Amino acid sequence: MTTLLLVRHGLTAATGRSLTGRTPGVSLDARGRAQADALAARLRAVPLAAVVSSPIQRCAETAAAIAAGRGSDGAPLDVALDPRLAEVDYGEWTGRDLRDLAREPLWRVVQATPSAVAFPGGETLRAMAARAVDAIRDGNESAGPEGTWLACTHGDLAKAIVADALSLHLDAFQRIAIDPCSLTVIRYGPGRPVVVRLNDTGGGVDDLAAPARGRGRRRRSLPSDG
Repeated sequence: MTTLLLVRHGLTAATGRSLTGRTPGVSLDARGRAQADALAARLRAVPLAAVVSSPIQRCAETAAAIAAGRGSDGAPLDVALDPRLAEVDYGEWTGRDLRDLAREPLWRVVQATPSAVAFPGGETLRAMAARAVDAIRDGNESAGPEGTWLACTHGDLAKAIVADALSLHLDAFQRIAIDPCSLTVIRYGPGRPVVVRLNDTGGGVDDLAAPARGRGRRRRSLPSDG
């Protein structure tokens, strides 16, 4: 079976504040770099046939940290950039404050019926899901039936890839959580895919407690920042 290690990029200064989208020059902050280094250390013993990344900077930086020192001579493993793994084109929503976006009528559609969403001046979530799944299928073919490879992408794309593996309609993909620098593992064989791990951040259990009253509501209602 081909094993996919699906990684979302690490934290940036904009995470949880604005919809970064495809804004150029947004890099990992100190927290995101620490996340990427920690994940790289966790995965060090896992042989990788390939590392493929969204070309957007925060993903490329995360993938580069994981690929560091993995070549046969100790050099970094090459990171292939696949534009099909790039962030959703949010069009006119790009760069806007998440609290403002949560007041938009379209945001209710994003939450309830994402398959019907076309971002103004951007792309549809249906098109995003199709290109993301195509990239994964091609990566699986390149890795081979016994290969393990890693794809680094963005939150909404990772959710769409997981939804496809679980045979869920795109309208259910908002029920899937993909945190920054989380690891999701999917095995693809001749039959159905199997989701082995989902949203694994390798941390403790403190975040499993119910949020205090008045907290957590905003987090559930806001879009991914990518």
